[in-house]
Amino acid sequence: MSSRDPWFDNAKMALVTLVVVGHSLVMIKAASPLADHLYDFLYAWHMPAFVLVTGYLSRNFTYSRQRLWSLVRGLVVPYILIEGALAVFRHLVGGEDFHNLWLVPHWPMWFLPALFFWRLLTPPLRRLGPAALGVAVGLSLVGGFLDIDYLDLRRILGFLPFYAIGLCLTPRTMELLRHPRARVAAVAALVGVWFATGLTARVGETHWYLYSYTYAHLDTHGHPVLLLRAAVLLLGVVGAFSALALVPRAGGWFTRMGAASLVVYLCHGFVVKAVGYSPYDDWAQAHTAIGLPLTIVGAAAVALLLASKWVAGRLEKAIDPLSYAESELDRAVQLHVLADDLVGQEAGQPPRPGPEPELVGVR
Repeated sequence: MSSRDPWFDNAKMALVTLVVVGHSLVMIKAASPLADHLYDFLYAWHMPAFVLVTGYLSRNFTYSRQRLWSLVRGLVVPYILIEGALAVFRHLVGGEDFHNLWLVPHWPMWFLPALFFWRLLTPPLRRLGPAALGVAVGLSLVGGFLDIDYLDLRRILGFLPFYAIGLCLTPRTMELLRHPRARVAAVAALVGVWFATGLTARVGETHWYLYSYTYAHLDTHGHPVLLLRAAVLLLGVVGAFSALALVPRAGGWFTRMGAASLVVYLCHGFVVKAVGYSPYDDWAQAHTAIGLPLTIVGAAAVALLLASKWVAGRLEKAIDPLSYAESELDRAVQLHVLADDLVGQEAGQPPRPGPEPELVGVR
């Protein structure tokens, strides 16, 4: 029986679906005030929630050889492959040009180098205990002053507090989000976030929620930049916990798709960009009344399709080829050992002892 908590897989799938919806709204938000507000509302909390869950699920990361190799195999290699493939696609199909490829992540690809560095920071942050949150907030505030932004360093630092919150949480504290009263409070809080994001246009629009701009490039309307960043962080925390409190706890077909959240995240850009290059972009902006709901439904459908067993199972081999190769090698070795044991048993020899249980299937 699987030991996975369906609540986390539900959360991952719901949040990555909102990532696709948010990126799709770019096509229409300039022509629709409602779409523009919805875009701000989602960006205030959906990535903070995604990062928070990622931090919680990364609490056991250590500097073991196996874990460090998993970073290279599961994050660095996919980053090199998908970043390059997406750049080629956008250049050939959309006529876009790129500079500093791989040094400056383009579009959603920033999350892989961010996760790489966050995981490396996990052991020292865990040793700090609750003080890690104060350090992370300080680094986030300072990050807005940085002019150098290779590997999207400003975003890595900007979202760090949400990752640190995830590291500091315990199963007992997470259980509080599942209380019925928490769900009622979450609805009220998200309504508050909706109205708060309606004021965003007065202080620099959505750019504050991206954590990728320097303070010098953000409109503050005379407000202190550190206070504004702190307010955005607080809004992200409130929205993230509220959204997680509303995530269903029961397992089902949607839950099973949560294991493919990274596939959805890395591959949806090809679909969203392809649609953006088509005439649909102009049509949706000219017919916002139907274009907005159609865009949202279409984006959700793309996420579900990419996460489906048939599609995700094939894309995972291209995204993470080393893991696939290792799993195939492990399977071949196990089959070879099994065949040798069968031959030995026919010859009257006792079967050889198998590998230690904790080593079976390790990637």
